[in-house]
Amino acid sequence: MGFPRLILIACAVVLAGSGAGADQPARGSPPPPDSAAWFGLHFIDTSTEGAINGVRADETRRIEMAEAVIAEDLRNRGFTLLEPPAEQVAGIKNPTQSNGSDSRIARELGAHYAISGEVQKVSNLILSLNLYVRDAASGDTVRAGVVDIRGNTDESFRRGYLYLLKNIIFREE
Repeated sequence: MGFPRLILIACAVVLAGSGAGADQPARGSPPPPDSAAWFGLHFIDTSTEGAINGVRADETRRIEMAEAVIAEDLRNRGFTLLEPPAEQVAGIKNPTQSNGSDSRIARELGAHYAISGEVQKVSNLILSLNLYVRDAASGDTVRAGVVDIRGNTDESFRRGYLYLLKNIIFREE
């Protein structure tokens, strides 16, 4: 085996290790259904396209569609979703990285969980989908996960988040 091939294999192993299992607690049972403050998805565009061309209408619509898919899946699992007060959320740039503000708001609503996610667009080909379920009382992450998708399409977003919910957030041990 040649040296270039070894480097490619090593890169593939490193990239595979940073994917779906990188950020979520892997132990314990999935979160049982209860009330949850649903903060929706935060979009992070690290591609040069967003900096040059600005916000794309299709991506805005796609984020809204993905939020609806996630909310429907959570409701089908027995969760009661509560909408956090807009004036409190307005002061938070990204609920997934809010230094506990998401949990505090969820706790004030009387919710058991704070659920939020983000989409990071690296390019139109590579996007990372993240979802976090936090205990509102403690702020501890109950489950979290990330999947990388290929393609900036409605179908890739829908399938990516449904995979994340089924195989990471609600995976049975």
